[in-house]
Amino acid sequence: MALAELESRVTSAVEAVAPSVAAVETLRLGRRGRGEPWGSPAQATAVVTDREGLLVTNQHVVEGATHLTVRLSDGRELPAEVVGGDEVTDLAVLKVDATDLPAARLGDSEALRVGQFVLAVGHALGLPGGPTVSLGVVSALARPLPGSDFVFEGLVQTDAAINPGNSGGPLVDLSGAVVGINTAVVPFAQGVGFALPIHAAQRITAELRRSGRVVRPWIGVQVAELLPPLARQLGLEPGSGLLVAEVVPRSPAHRAGIRSGDVLTGVGPFPVRTVRQLLEGLAKFPVGADVALAFRRRGASLGANVPLQEAPQAAADDR
Repeated sequence: MALAELESRVTSAVEAVAPSVAAVETLRLGRRGRGEPWGSPAQATAVVTDREGLLVTNQHVVEGATHLTVRLSDGRELPAEVVGGDEVTDLAVLKVDATDLPAARLGDSEALRVGQFVLAVGHALGLPGGPTVSLGVVSALARPLPGSDFVFEGLVQTDAAINPGNSGGPLVDLSGAVVGINTAVVPFAQGVGFALPIHAAQRITAELRRSGRVVRPWIGVQVAELLPPLARQLGLEPGSGLLVAEVVPRSPAHRAGIRSGDVLTGVGPFPVRTVRQLLEGLAKFPVGADVALAFRRRGASLGANVPLQEAPQAAADDR
């Protein structure tokens, strides 16, 4: 691709998505020691996803906010209410009283490839004059966030600069389609940012619109993938399943007899080799269903029926 062609595609992509990028202004009111009120204002970004006034942003943007204002690309400033939020995926859905909004075109995050050009668009640093744009590539796919045990679906890693204020803004391909929602940056690293894939954001958005929260099935185990170093230490075959590191007391797995040291190999008819496969397998069944777990213990193949339970709020990092 010639440089002039790349430049043309970048500018066209920005022009396509910019009308759908909004600024979010939050205010968290509280009281000081003597009772006098004080406020903590902040700015972030949201993406219009529905013509009838729905936008998505990050949950950490709206958490604890007492006042929310959305500034649309046409200059209108509207109060916003939170339809629902999900801490696990850091996604929130907002509603403003407006219609015929310029909804962003959503792309196919499942088709992303490492090395593909992407743009991070958002109201970086809350600077006036509209959203800013940074160009980078998809650095990796299905990434866990460093320092976290669990990220739903896995994140898109990019080296497109994501700065304070970009939170909740779109990650865009060169066609102008949104392929992710920017969510985090590693402050001690250079060029390491993360976005929630748009296919995951769409599913979470649908649940938040329907019930204001996300219901996840839970069995109550903490697991580790059998990567070669860990597998060698334990004398197990790399990639042969998921090591159960801990079982939550009185959880469904505990009542079914699952123990620390067991190796999970299947959920119902679905093989399990990675955390993502476990989460996707569990998600195939409704809360309350009895699910057959296949596992190995000291080389023996065993099974147990486990009743799925709704994940407790405090157990967001457990399966």
